[in-house]
Amino acid sequence: MAIPLPANGNGNGNGNATAAAPVPFDPSAPPPFRIAEIRAAIPPHCWVKNPWRSLVYVLRDLAVVSALVAAAVFFDSWLFWPIYWLAQGTMFWAIFVLGHDCGHGSFSNSSALNSFMGLLLHSFILVPYHGWRISHRTHHQNHGNVEKDESWVPLTKKTYKQLERRTRILRFTLPFPILAYPFYLMWRSPGKEGSHFNPYSDLFAPSERKDIVISTSCWTLMAVLLVYLSFVFGPFQIFKLYGVPYWIFVMWLDVVTYLHHHGYEQKLPWYRGEEWTYLRGGLTTVDRDYGLFNNIHHDIGTHVIHHLFPQIPHYHLVEATKAAKGVLGKYYREPKKSGPIPIHLVNNLVNSLKQDHYVSDQGNIVFYQTDPYLYHY
Repeated sequence: MAIPLPANGNGNGNGNATAAAPVPFDPSAPPPFRIAEIRAAIPPHCWVKNPWRSLVYVLRDLAVVSALVAAAVFFDSWLFWPIYWLAQGTMFWAIFVLGHDCGHGSFSNSSALNSFMGLLLHSFILVPYHGWRISHRTHHQNHGNVEKDESWVPLTKKTYKQLERRTRILRFTLPFPILAYPFYLMWRSPGKEGSHFNPYSDLFAPSERKDIVISTSCWTLMAVLLVYLSFVFGPFQIFKLYGVPYWIFVMWLDVVTYLHHHGYEQKLPWYRGEEWTYLRGGLTTVDRDYGLFNNIHHDIGTHVIHHLFPQIPHYHLVEATKAAKGVLGKYYREPKKSGPIPIHLVNNLVNSLKQDHYVSDQGNIVFYQTDPYLYHY
């Protein structure tokens, strides 16, 4: 039976109001809303895919890439080359994001156009499009699931302890984690087997093998083209024009994708078994503000809504996120406002690599734990 409060409303009978201690927010608690409620809050036009608008973004990015190459060749100065490398590597990352839209089907409603543009864009930056597309689909379908996720999935304590000391240190010491993407494509992560280039990898169903052959062939053609151009223009010139920007792109990709799922001020949960749901997993992702790069790399930092609804085109993500905030409440973590250059994210990255090493082998709701002896063996 409910006990009525005294007239003063504080329950202590002495007339002095006593503020109740605030209950800390638990990010692992089941949310009090359904995914359908988030969907209903997003304006209908945010779901519309405009292929012409998507193609304009492609033309814009390719025009910038071409202009940067022309400028680098024209100036051919060691004062200009570092500027070129940073700018071109960033543009390679922007091109990846457009291919990423193709992989999600948010580039257009045409699967043929999505596949063609995805193969073109990702092969240009040495990403096996279909291999990546399928494993990335697995990531989205299982985000936040310790056992089934695919991208930056946490190591269990048992797997972590089985790694050689050198491997542990390299995995959590800069710059090695932000150079990992090509190796992940070839060999995946510790504890997982398979390759994004192999049609018989357990990443793929038998019905997907033809797609893997196509994307691996396109990747190979791009690699052969780069070798040919190295003979024509010299390997050092191609290394300056393509090789260094490629590694800048890899660093962008690894940093951004890592910070989507790590490094928030409050540790976020990972799930197993019956505790995992698509909604709860998606709510463990983190939005980031990249300052002047937000527009350049197509608002990929607006990531929570993208994870929940990957079919929304990148150019509607900001609006869709604003509309959904009222439903998400505390489950949406407002990104820290960035200056023109997002240097504030360096601390998030460094601190996370120092602290987020493995999760428990047991438990259906787990958080990253720290190996206090990692750097002191």
